[in-house]
Amino acid sequence: MVQISRPTLLLDRKKCLANIDRIVSKANKSDVVLRPHFKTHQSHEIGRWFRDRGVEKCTVSSLHMAEYFAEDGWDDITVAFPVNHHEIEVINRLASKITLNILIASIESVPLIQSGLKHNVNAFLDIDTGYHRTGFAPDNVKEIDEAVQLIDRSPVMRFAGFLSHAGHTYKCRSQKEIKSIHQEEMEIMFGLENKYRSAFKDLIMSVGDTPSASVLDRFEGMTEIRPGNLVFYDLVQERIGSCTKDQIALAMACPVVAVYPERNEAIIYGGGVHFSKDSMTIDDRTSFGEVVEKTDKGWSTSSTGSYLKSLSQEHGIVHVPENNLKVGDVVLVLPVHACLTADAMGSYTTLEGEKVARLASPV
Repeated sequence: MVQISRPTLLLDRKKCLANIDRIVSKANKSDVVLRPHFKTHQSHEIGRWFRDRGVEKCTVSSLHMAEYFAEDGWDDITVAFPVNHHEIEVINRLASKITLNILIASIESVPLIQSGLKHNVNAFLDIDTGYHRTGFAPDNVKEIDEAVQLIDRSPVMRFAGFLSHAGHTYKCRSQKEIKSIHQEEMEIMFGLENKYRSAFKDLIMSVGDTPSASVLDRFEGMTEIRPGNLVFYDLVQERIGSCTKDQIALAMACPVVAVYPERNEAIIYGGGVHFSKDSMTIDDRTSFGEVVEKTDKGWSTSSTGSYLKSLSQEHGIVHVPENNLKVGDVVLVLPVHACLTADAMGSYTTLEGEKVARLASPV
């Protein structure tokens, strides 16, 4: 195990590769395109692990991220965030070099983007299949049709298809619930496909959420899938039923800097700026992460009974029921939300001590 002196985000490469191999195999068996969402790992090296397995297209959540992955040879990128016309210069820069797919979440975006475009882009319509975050309501047939026609008439925009994200699967607590939401999503998407397939022979139907991609074995009927979090998984996904604890590929290593046996607590060097402040409620207690036992080859997922109960900026308070920690120890904590923890830390360290770089935040 690597030596730890400050909060360090450990990456179990073996588990990560197993997670990647699993979804690649599923996509191949279903004959769908795997366009993984790279917003979770945001790393050239981890992106190459996908590419080594035949993945040629990716999804990102910002143009800054798109530029980062374009630099590493990704030449077909979907930005799965509503297009922002204030970034038209970046859009043109990317579109001049790669196949860039943008997301239209409201009809007002179409003329704004079109007026500044100098290079061709593909445009997806964002469809709200029940998450109610962004997108066109599927029953608003008139507005969807108007948006499709506006894009189709554009000399620099090509209508690519429909894109959805069933983010409400994150509220599920069973595989049955996940499958039910996925079926509702498919019915909406199939309805749109049936209406527009004759006019657009190359229509792409794109769906993406980690719970569905993890629970389902096959994805018939869709063109592509865009899961992201499953590259690492986390405690939320384990609670949902997307994964087992053994499949979580990240753990935060934090030094113990103080212990208070009288209150069954230890203080670690690791706070909100390292973990983020995402939490989950378990048995009426708030947890910011679960403490696991360190082993020579990584960590054991057997319950220790210890958990991260509170966070301030740099401090973390760990509940320690058996008072078995001492100053100088290093604890390993499974994150509640891998995406935000990874973003907060900015890089990874493998169990072998190798550094894995990650996209830096824009200035």
